[in-house]
Amino acid sequence: MKSLKHNAVIWFSSCLLMALLPAAQAYQTPDQTPEFIQFVDEPGNKALQVSIVRYQPRTGGEQTVDLVGAVHVGDQRYYQELNDLFKQYDVVLYELVAPEGTVIPKGGVATTGTLSKIQVGLKDLLGLSYQMEEVDYTSQHFVHADFTPEEFQKSMDDKGESIFSMMFNMWRASLSQQLSGQSTASDLELLMALVSSDRQNALKTVMAKELANSTDLMQALEGSEGSTIVAERNKKALQVLQREMAKNAQSFAIFYGAAHLSDFHQRLVSDFDMVPVSTRWVDAWQLK
Repeated sequence: MKSLKHNAVIWFSSCLLMALLPAAQAYQTPDQTPEFIQFVDEPGNKALQVSIVRYQPRTGGEQTVDLVGAVHVGDQRYYQELNDLFKQYDVVLYELVAPEGTVIPKGGVATTGTLSKIQVGLKDLLGLSYQMEEVDYTSQHFVHADFTPEEFQKSMDDKGESIFSMMFNMWRASLSQQLSGQSTASDLELLMALVSSDRQNALKTVMAKELANSTDLMQALEGSEGSTIVAERNKKALQVLQREMAKNAQSFAIFYGAAHLSDFHQRLVSDFDMVPVSTRWVDAWQLK
């Protein structure tokens, strides 16, 4: 029975990473690594939050880059807030493994990929909305900054990766967290959530805690060489950023899953000589 409960928590943790996958706050030191996702449990404010971190050139300059964290299933109001936010930028770079020239209509496209189906399943389970259906990608200043399917597959082949191997690595990391007591979601919390009279909110709370504690799982997925799903796609996105910055636009957003942002931070600091200067937190899931 205990093994079954552990496996249930681990399964939820793996699925949640695929779902990744307020006031301004100034930094005390420019090289401080920001937080990109957090669980807040305060009187009158219980939520899973993602950050919007602004970067500026270390030596001065007017161009800014905002890392806009995404969770791929969230509250409809969260996506409405993002749609309003994106109007403020000159260029919004977005993630989507798709052929160049792909047009995403309002309301999204038919769900076909394995990861997309997992995300839609989580949306239905938790009573949330799906990013691809809610975010307006039709604006002219939205720029695709991700692999084509051919590039994605080639990178995975070159690294000897597969969707199965990534899921296995996350499962193994989740198991390690459970056995070491590092996981924030206990067996009892999960079981209580499953039998709760408000099961959706209870499951969202358990999952929000796990998402906010997912750094170690992502490190396990990345390994020492970096994975296709994060590091290599980030490199492609930053090549697009460099191209767009050369056109003298001033304000940029990189709209990617929160799991990508730590790696983006390191590359913006080391390759672009930029530093984080402020953070905003937005509620992705509001909880009761």
